[in-house]
Amino acid sequence: MKFNDLKYLTAFLIPICALVGVSYPKYFSFLTPVFAFILIPIIELFTTENKTNLLEKEKVKKNKSKFFDFLLYLNLPLVYFILITALIQINQQDLSYLEILGLVVSIGIVLGSNGINVAHELGHRNDFWSQQVARLLLLPSHYTHFTLEHNYGHHAKVSTPEDPATAKLNQSLYSFWWTSSTGQYKNAWKIQKKLLNTKEASFFSLKNDMLINSFLQISYFTLLFLFFSWKIALLAIFMGIVGFLLLESINYLEHYALLRQQKKSGRYEPVKEIHSWNSNHLLGRIMLYELTRHSDHHYRANKKYQVLDYHSTSPELPYGYPTSILIAFIPLLWFALMNPRVPKEMKRSASKI
Repeated sequence: MKFNDLKYLTAFLIPICALVGVSYPKYFSFLTPVFAFILIPIIELFTTENKTNLLEKEKVKKNKSKFFDFLLYLNLPLVYFILITALIQINQQDLSYLEILGLVVSIGIVLGSNGINVAHELGHRNDFWSQQVARLLLLPSHYTHFTLEHNYGHHAKVSTPEDPATAKLNQSLYSFWWTSSTGQYKNAWKIQKKLLNTKEASFFSLKNDMLINSFLQISYFTLLFLFFSWKIALLAIFMGIVGFLLLESINYLEHYALLRQQKKSGRYEPVKEIHSWNSNHLLGRIMLYELTRHSDHHYRANKKYQVLDYHSTSPELPYGYPTSILIAFIPLLWFALMNPRVPKEMKRSASKI
């Protein structure tokens, strides 16, 4: 491990902000969204992008290092500690509605950035424990179906009209939240059914991940209502909604209006580095475990976050993720900014849908 590898510790800045907000809600309940969506965009406006790639020998070393995996696994106890501490604090303290709102948004951001985002990385690993940690990280955001649909659905259908997680040209973020979240859930069940048929397994089987996920999700909701009041349980559910809406906002950025060309046979061209919007704004990159180098992730989905590459041929977001999300909240501004950047051949394909 090199000193430079410690840069990924910055991914814990958002949980730290949330902990400060939970500890001192009167003054800092909104610290996390302020840090994530005001301070980071300002910093990124005055910092240069980093487009350097690692040498092959460096990649080999970093692939073998357990340090990068440890950082991911550390998020599991941290996320649950922050979530439970926040719920206890809200339950025991006489907080104002504004302070509660700040904590709901703050914890939701943690569930999205350090929960779903880390689960996304671990969900691509084949080992049993990575898969289970991913499942537990998805649980508080009500997205336990994500890994199944993402790996078997999104990565296969990305940048096609058949993928609900690929935003269409001139589709607003708000419309996308609905079509993507509902579409992915439906797809997850369809994929599960096909997998069960392939394995000749029954619906009531341990091979039915969606059934297990549903049981875990219902158990999670039940525990919330048993250990807390119904009001606190509802707040936890809203925190999860904020978490998965953050994920869907990122999905919106990553593939907006990018389409693979369809061949005469009806099949689509292979996924390339040109089918995801890329971002090399350094702070956003390292805080999200290189998620913003999304082009290379889709090009080679088995690569670990610490060795993802920059491709000069990948379409680039003009701003980092936090700034881009803020712009996407204003659809007309987003369209004006992004539509001219969509490759012409993809725009022509999009207009036919």
